[in-house]
Amino acid sequence: MAKFRKNHNAGKGAKSTLARYIAFTVGVVLIIGILYINSKNFVEEDSLFTDYTVPASSETGELYYLPSGSNGEIVHHKHYSLSYVEKHEQAEWVAYELTRKSLKVKNVKRAKRYNPDYDVSTRSAFHRDYSGSGYTRGHLAPAGDMAFDTDAMQESMYMSNMSPQIRELNNGIWKELEEQVRDWAYSDNRIYIVTGPMLNRPRLTTIGKQNKVTVPSAFYKVILDIDKPKRKGIAFVIPHEKSENKLEEYAMSIDDLEAELGFDFFADLISEEEQEKIESNYNIKDWKFSEKRYKARVEKWNNQ
Repeated sequence: MAKFRKNHNAGKGAKSTLARYIAFTVGVVLIIGILYINSKNFVEEDSLFTDYTVPASSETGELYYLPSGSNGEIVHHKHYSLSYVEKHEQAEWVAYELTRKSLKVKNVKRAKRYNPDYDVSTRSAFHRDYSGSGYTRGHLAPAGDMAFDTDAMQESMYMSNMSPQIRELNNGIWKELEEQVRDWAYSDNRIYIVTGPMLNRPRLTTIGKQNKVTVPSAFYKVILDIDKPKRKGIAFVIPHEKSENKLEEYAMSIDDLEAELGFDFFADLISEEEQEKIESNYNIKDWKFSEKRYKARVEKWNNQ
């Protein structure tokens, strides 16, 4: 009887099973369709560079964002790279990317100890080269940009990342520019930065009895935003002095700075066609500056 009941229900069960199979298949198709539409929207809204993707530097060994035409020894740390010039006992540039993601991370405690960079084959300058000189150890890759990770913070304290700066510059307009760049990275999601001292000008002095660290005449910072919707670039050259001028007054095109220094800042990052569009000129209106921060610098920071 049990077998009969099973066979007796077979026709009805088969129909029921077929109906469920059809319903399931239709449901799967609908879900796939919805997911596809949502993924298309996600790509259009949240993808950074849909025509070609630049991976995060920590995810690849291909250091695509480095300048060409360097004169120094290229040293790669985990979170930034640099070109160290032994003659001047400092980097002629440091290069890295700065992202909104890293800036949203809770800051680690600022490191206090300055360390020699033993990855420099000729040995970097030492902490004592700056002692008693009247110059601060000015970060090229700022500690504030590296505050997302303990290792990154420690790397920012390498002496290869330092350059002699008067306090009025380090605590003044240079600090303002560093903070402004972090604002741009946060608002634009990701930017590429190259920073360095101007070492190409005559009659530069030195500090340090042992290593003779060159005191730069000025400092530069180059910022590139290659993500849609607005791809843009700008450079700044800040004289090595106290300033009450606005940051905008020191802006220039990337091409003009490249011509003076002999570098090609982003040779492997973007095509020659993109370089021509972005680097040949700049529009100061594409970059938002903080009037509040400028006033704080003039009224307070310059005198600290």
